[in-house]
Amino acid sequence: MTKEQRPRIPGCTYRLQFNRWFTFLQAREIMPYLHALGVTDVYASPYSQASAESLHGYDITDHNKLNAAIGSRADYDSWIEELHAHSMGQVLDFVPNHVGIAESLNAWWMDVLENGPSSRYAPYFDIDWHPLKFDLRDKVLLPILSDQYGRVLERGELQLRFEEGTFYLLYGERRLPIAPGTYRYVLQIALENLAEHKEEDFYAELQSILTALEYLPKRTETDPKRIAERIREKEVIKRRLERRCAEAPQVQRAIEKALAQINGKPGDPRSFDALDELLNAQSYRLAFWRVAAEEINYRRFFDVNDLAAIRVELPKVFDAVHRLALDLVSAGAVTGLRIDHPDGLYLPREYFEKLQQRCAKALGIGLPQDGRAIYMLAEKILTASEALRKDWLMHGTTGYDFANQVTQLLVDSSAETAITKTFHRFIGHSMPFGHLLYAKKLQVMKLALANDVDVLSNMLDRLSEQNRWYRDFTLESLSRAVRETIACFPVYRTYLTPGQPVSEEDRQIVERAITAAKRRNPAMEESIFNFLRDVLLFRFPPNLDDAGRTAHTHFVLKFQQTTGPVMAKGLEDTVFYIYNRLAALNEVGGEPQQFGLTAEAFHERNIDRQRNWPATLLATSTHDTKRSEDVRARMVAISEIPELWRRSLQRWRVANHRWKGTINDVEAPDANEEYLLYQTLLGTWPIEANGEPQPAATPEYIERIQRYMAKALHEAKINTSWIQPNEEWDAAMRDFVANILDSSPRNKFLPIFLPVAQEIARLGAINSLTQTLLKLTSPGVPDVYQGNEIWDYSLVDPDNRRRVDYNRRREMLETLSTATPHELIQTWPDGRIKMFLTQRVLRFHREHADLFQHGEYLPLRASGTFAECCVSFTRQLADKWILVIVPRLSSRVGFPPIGEAWKDTAIQLPEALPVAQAHDLFTCRPVPLQDRQVNLADPLSIVPFAVITDL
Repeated sequence: MTKEQRPRIPGCTYRLQFNRWFTFLQAREIMPYLHALGVTDVYASPYSQASAESLHGYDITDHNKLNAAIGSRADYDSWIEELHAHSMGQVLDFVPNHVGIAESLNAWWMDVLENGPSSRYAPYFDIDWHPLKFDLRDKVLLPILSDQYGRVLERGELQLRFEEGTFYLLYGERRLPIAPGTYRYVLQIALENLAEHKEEDFYAELQSILTALEYLPKRTETDPKRIAERIREKEVIKRRLERRCAEAPQVQRAIEKALAQINGKPGDPRSFDALDELLNAQSYRLAFWRVAAEEINYRRFFDVNDLAAIRVELPKVFDAVHRLALDLVSAGAVTGLRIDHPDGLYLPREYFEKLQQRCAKALGIGLPQDGRAIYMLAEKILTASEALRKDWLMHGTTGYDFANQVTQLLVDSSAETAITKTFHRFIGHSMPFGHLLYAKKLQVMKLALANDVDVLSNMLDRLSEQNRWYRDFTLESLSRAVRETIACFPVYRTYLTPGQPVSEEDRQIVERAITAAKRRNPAMEESIFNFLRDVLLFRFPPNLDDAGRTAHTHFVLKFQQTTGPVMAKGLEDTVFYIYNRLAALNEVGGEPQQFGLTAEAFHERNIDRQRNWPATLLATSTHDTKRSEDVRARMVAISEIPELWRRSLQRWRVANHRWKGTINDVEAPDANEEYLLYQTLLGTWPIEANGEPQPAATPEYIERIQRYMAKALHEAKINTSWIQPNEEWDAAMRDFVANILDSSPRNKFLPIFLPVAQEIARLGAINSLTQTLLKLTSPGVPDVYQGNEIWDYSLVDPDNRRRVDYNRRREMLETLSTATPHELIQTWPDGRIKMFLTQRVLRFHREHADLFQHGEYLPLRASGTFAECCVSFTRQLADKWILVIVPRLSSRVGFPPIGEAWKDTAIQLPEALPVAQAHDLFTCRPVPLQDRQVNLADPLSIVPFAVITDL
C-alpha cells in the first residue's frame, strides 16, 4: 500500500541559468552562498541536451540526456549532493512543447528528414504531409538557406558527402541525411566508374546493393510492417556499403569520383542538375529562410524555424520526453517542475493531470486528494482580469502577474494625462493601444505566422463544405474571418476540451472576439462570423456524423494552439517595442495601456492569491523579462516627475538633433525610438559609490545600449526588422547612440542628462527595495533571478544572460554581519542594502515558513500627510505575525524617505495583534506604539522599509 504525502513547497526559489559559462560544478560551489542568503530551492533552467552554444537551454535535442556543455552525470550528482546537504530542493524548468532541430544531435528530426512519413518519429512532430502546395507533398519544408535555393546550389554551397556507408548533405556546418532510396543516384554513377572491374566480386556486390535499394520500402510508407522492414533493411544496406568500401578501395574511389561529378562546378549551372535531381527526391525541400512564414508545414514554437513542436499529447511522445525528468523526480533530485509554454499544448489540463499521476508513481506515493503529487508551476501569461484555470493541477504561475502588479503599484496614476501628452507630442501623433495591438497581430499573421493561419482557414473551408447552409462561404472570406477573430482575441487562448461542456469563461472570450471582429469589419457578412463562433464553441450542426465532429474538434484545438503565438508575437515582440509611453509597463503579461494600480487593488490581488494560489511564484525579474526589476523600478519613477520629464525631453532632443541621420527624407532614428532610448538610459545609467551618476559612458556600456536598441528596432518592425533589415537605419541608430554618449567636451547632452539620471536612480532604488520586500512577504513563493539580490541593470536577453559574479556577491554577503542598517542606506549605490533586505527576510521566511504559507493577509490603511505614499499589511497565523511597511511615490516624501520626512503619517494596528514585544526585523529596535498606532517616522527612522514582528 502506497503512502500519501504532500509536495514540498519552496520557501524561496533562486533561478539559475545553466549553460557553458555556468555549469553543474559551478552551481555546486555557490550552494553554501545561496543557503546563507536564505534560499530554500534552486529554480533551474533546462539542462537537457541542447546546442553547446545555447545560453538558455530551450532548444532541447534530447530530453533524456544531460547537456554535456553543462557537465557530466557525475558533475550533476555532485551538485545534487551539495544541494541536499543544505536541505534544498530543485524546481526544474521542463519544456514539453518543442525540440531544437538546428543540429544533427536531434535523432528524431534527423530520422524524419531521412525517412519522411515512414519515419517512426514522424507522428512525434506536428507535420502537414499533405499541404496545398503539391511540391511539398510528403516533404518537410526546411527554410535554412541564406539565399534562394538555385543561387545557393550553383555557388556550390550544398555538398554531398559519404562517410561510413552513409551519404549526407553538408551545408555550412549543418549536416542533413540523405534518403537511402536515393543512394542509387550516386551508386549508379559509381558503378559506371567501375565498368573495367565487372568481373570482380565487389562489382557484383555493388549491383546487389543497388537492387536492394530498389526493393527498399518507399519513404511514403505508413504501414507499420513496411516501416519496420525499411528501418531494418536500410541499415543493412549501409553496413554492406561500408564493408564493401573497406574491403575494396576501388569502390570508395568510384563513389568519391561520382560525388565530385554530382556536386557540380561553380560557373557551370548544368553541372548541378544531378545534385538538384537528388535533392528534389529527398523527404525535405530546402528553401530560403524568408519563405518560412508562408509555406512552412511543421508547427514551430512561435515563428522560430529551429524549434519544432512535438505532439506530447500522444502517449508514446509523452513517455519518450519525460523519462529522465521522472527519474530525477523519483531520485529526489527534482522536487518541483515548471512547465514551459502550456498554451502550446493541445490539451493543457489533461497534460497536467497525466504528469501529476506519473510523478506520484515515480515517487511511489498515492495521488493526493487534490491531484497534486509534486510542486508544479505553469508559465501561463494572464491578461487583464483573466484568472488561472482552477482545474489545472498545479500550484500557480511563474510570477509574471505579480511582477506587473507590483510595477503598476509604483506608478503615479495622477500623472497619466501629463505623461501621455508628453509622449504624443514628442512622437508627433497619438497611439491608441487597442488599435495598435489589433494591427500588429494582423501583421504577424501576414509576415511571420501566415501558414499557421492558412492551415486553419483551409480546415474551416472544409468544414463549411459539409453543410449546405455554409458551403457558399468562400475560402477568402473564411480566411479573413479567422484572421480578424484572432486579431481581436482578448487573451492568449481558450481551453475547450472534447467531451466537456464549454466554460462560461471560454464562451465569453469567443463572443468578445467575434463581436469585436464584426465591429471592425462592418462590410463582411455577419453569418460568416456566426459560423466561426459556433464552431469555436462546439456548437455542432444537426446530424453531423462522428467524422465531422472529429474534424470540428480538431479545428478548435488547432485554433487554440494558434492564438497564443499570434498574441505573443504581436504584443510582447512587437507592440511592447512601439507603445513607449512608459516602457517600464511593457512587460510579459503587462497592460501598458493601464496607468497605475491602487494600493487597494494590489491588496485585492494578494488576497485572491492567498485564497486560490498560495504557492504561486512571485517574480520581479526572469530570463524572459524585457528589462530587469531594477531597470523597471527606475523607469517607472518617470511617472513621479512628469514635468521634469517633459522639460528634459525637449532639451535632450534639441541637444542631440545634430546626430540624427536622414534616410529617404526621414530622420533616423525616429522620435519614438529616441523616446525609448532616453528611458533606457535613465533605467541603466551607472551610479558611483557616492551616489553621483557616472560622468561618462564606458565603451562596454555604449555597446550594450547599441545592441539593445538594435533589438528593439528590429522587434518593432517599423523602420527595420529581422526579416528585412534596413542596414542604413540600423547604422543611424548605432551612430546616434555612440555620438550622444561620447564623453568629449563638445557633447551637450550628458551635462543636462546626468542630473535627471541621478534623481531617477534615487527614486528607482527606493522602488526596487519596495518591490523586493513586497515580493518576499506577499502570499506566494518569492523568486530571485540570478544575481538580482543586489542591483542589476540588465536589459532583455541576451543582456540578462551575462555571467554573474558570485565571488563579489559572496564577499558582500560576508560584510553584512558587521554593517549597520544606517551604513547600508548611506552606501545604497553598492547594492548591499538590497542584499541585506533580501537575506534578513529570507532567513526569517525559512524559520517561519508556516506563517508565510498559511498566514492570513490583512491590508492596512495609513493616515496622515503621506498616507498615499505607503503600502502596509499584516500576515498572521495564530500568535505569529508580521507587519510590512514599504514606501511608494517616494518623490513626495523625499530621499531617502525615512524618519521625520514622514511627518504625521501613521498606521493603526488591528486588535488581534499581540504587540507587546513588537520590534523591527531589520534594525532590531522596539517599535513605540501609542493606542495601537505606529507612526511611520519610528519604524522607518533608519531604513525606508520595515517588517515589524514579535518573533
